[in-house]
Amino acid sequence: MDEAEIHCPSCHEHFLQLRPSITQVVVSKHFKKDMPGFDPTLILDTRHEYFTHLHKFEENIAGNHIFRALKDGMHIVYAVDIKHRLILLRAFKNLKEYGNFLDNKKRVLGMIESQI
Repeated sequence: MDEAEIHCPSCHEHFLQLRPSITQVVVSKHFKKDMPGFDPTLILDTRHEYFTHLHKFEENIAGNHIFRALKDGMHIVYAVDIKHRLILLRAFKNLKEYGNFLDNKKRVLGMIESQI
């Protein structure tokens, strides 16, 4: 399927631009604890039937693009880093905890940089 044919009604265009350059999917230890058994390939896909929101662009932290997906009430935070890796960082049931996590940019950046 041609990239121009892909349409994701809840995807931010920013993710669709980055998607072809993604070389690897990394799952952090925190994410594994937050959502055990989650299939990380679902995030790379542009099909939205498993998500309420998918690939919502949140912000750019030191060149790393931060996105969010919403699945079954869980706010999934992930990044496409400067090495073109998609990194699943955390998942939160509580919107306030999710907001607090994003507010701590130093912590988010540290999590991204700690993924080898």
